[in-house]
Formats: sequence, structure tokens, C-alpha cells
Amino acid sequence: MKTNAETVHISGPAGPIETIIENPGNPVGIALVCHPHPLFGGSNTNKVTQTVARALVRLNYVALRPNFRGVGQSAGSHDDGRGECDDMLAVLADARHRFGDLPVALGGFSFGAYVQTHVAKGLADEGRAVERMVLVGTAAGDVKGIRRYTTGTVGEDTIVIHGGADETVPLANVLAWAEPFDLPVIVIPGADHFFHRRLHIINDIVTRAWRP
Repeated sequence: MKTNAETVHISGPAGPIETIIENPGNPVGIALVCHPHPLFGGSNTNKVTQTVARALVRLNYVALRPNFRGVGQSAGSHDDGRGECDDMLAVLADARHRFGDLPVALGGFSFGAYVQTHVAKGLADEGRAVERMVLVGTAAGDVKGIRRYTTGTVGEDTIVIHGGADETVPLANVLAWAEPFDLPVIVIPGADHFFHRRLHIINDIVTRAWRP
């Protein structure tokens, strides 16, 4: 599918938010996809983030991939997810202005998945329900003993994908997060945190499982 891709700078609480937009033309919804931890090299060109976004573009969503605070040309500095959540809500408000009040899908990888669980709550507080979510390698619980993530509650139809050999976020963390609300977790055996040589599997899972 041929798409129109452009980089824009969206006004946010801390200043401009550098964002890649891929538009299939006549989109059925808006997909916001967030990248992994900015203090560990995460950016909107991350391959997992790109894979999720492009799968949703092929499903006819306009996909937005913002850089978090302090990454690339995005203003501000890392705020442990709090300011990042506010920024993502600003990106979505801008997207609704650009493309209309379309249904919103959220996607995220690692720290980006954690942020999206709180973005979903922010939207719910505004009276705007998320259509559906895709979370990959979700940061949850204690990660390598130095960071702890209190990951939010998500809808029962959320697509959760995790690597069976994830060395950064143990699978047990994600299962413990998902268990209280009976949320299935799709495990890719042998996959590490960055899903090396398994990106095509993520694409296939999202494409097969997606239903608005």
C-alpha cells in the first residue's frame, strides 16, 4: 500500500512534538503508536514501533509516531511517563483537528506501551473511549530492579504481545499485570525484548487479530 508520510511538529505542553504521520488516504481511524524508553535509545524510528504503525496503516488507519520529550526534535525532558501522557493527548487532539473526529486506536512498545495505558485512561476521563489497543513488550512491574511501572488497566480486547525470552521485561511481569482482568497475552516463543527476526510475526498477529 502506498502511503503519504510526513514529519510535523505538533504543539505540546512542553513545546513542539516531532511526529511522523503515515496516511493511507481516507482513513477509518487514528492510530497513535509510541516508542520505547527515550533514555535507552528509544525513538519513533524503532523497528517494533514502525511495524505496529504500518500494520495499522494497512488496516486503513492514519498512524502517528511521535518522539517523546527530549528525543529528536521534540522539546522538553523525560518525565517518567507523566508529561509524556499529556503530550500524547495533545497529539491526539491535533490529529482530530487534522483528520476529523475518527475512532482512536493506541499502540505502544515497552515504555511506550506503559504510557498508552495511561493515555487510554486520560481519554476515558475526557469521555472518549479508545477503539482498541496493541501493546508489545509492555513495561510492567520491576524492570531490571531499577525501575517500577504501575501499568494501567486496559480493555479486554487489547492485543498484548510479549517475547518468551524477553530479558528486559520478564514475561512473568506482564502475566501478573494481565491476570487480574483476565487479559490474554500472546507469547512469541524465543523472542527477545526487541523481537529480532520476529517483526513479521508481530505484523501477522495484529493483522489477523484486529477487529474494531
